[in-house]
Amino acid sequence: MDWIEKTGRTVEEAVESALRELDLGRDQVEVEVVEEPQKGLFGLLGAREAKVRVRPAQRKARFAAEFLEQLTKAMGLQVDISWSESDGYVRVSLQGENLGLLIGRRGQTLDALQFLVNVAAARVSAERKKVLLDVAGYRERREDTLRRLALRLGEKVKRTGRKVVLEPMNAHERKIIHLTLQGVDGVTTRSEGRDPYRKVVISATSEA
Repeated sequence: MDWIEKTGRTVEEAVESALRELDLGRDQVEVEVVEEPQKGLFGLLGAREAKVRVRPAQRKARFAAEFLEQLTKAMGLQVDISWSESDGYVRVSLQGENLGLLIGRRGQTLDALQFLVNVAAARVSAERKKVLLDVAGYRERREDTLRRLALRLGEKVKRTGRKVVLEPMNAHERKIIHLTLQGVDGVTTRSEGRDPYRKVVISATSEA
């Protein structure tokens, strides 16, 4: 949405006028002060009201979608972009043909792109939600694979009593392993190491 301009005897009065028109709260808008109020000579000549420009604050979801649309267009890719929001997260999905370039080996390019989107979005939006990016359903398939892997290795640890150390994973993937085995009796999980080599360790409860 474009900026709207309002004037008032004070900056706050001008901002309040804009908030009423937009029907938004102060924490939901961006404000730019165009002119500070100025008293005129003898209180009359040269007096000037405050002038502000106000618009709804940028939403992370919309910014991420527009950012990715411009990026993929510059790369010559045709994509359909959709998003959804939940507590703490913005999930953005890209669908199209020949998008393997955006995924990379074991999702490394996708992870890097997701990091880039989050850094860019943090500069324009104060929302604390993290952007989770998926391309051609890769994340969903990967999450299903990780859940099955976690359950299979959990059973192996229970059967043998020996711990299993998984390959390095990003924080989101490690969380999937932890949550999948959280309610499984006889095993416990922990993360070890430093990013980007941080790994999940699955151990028997008696060993932990």
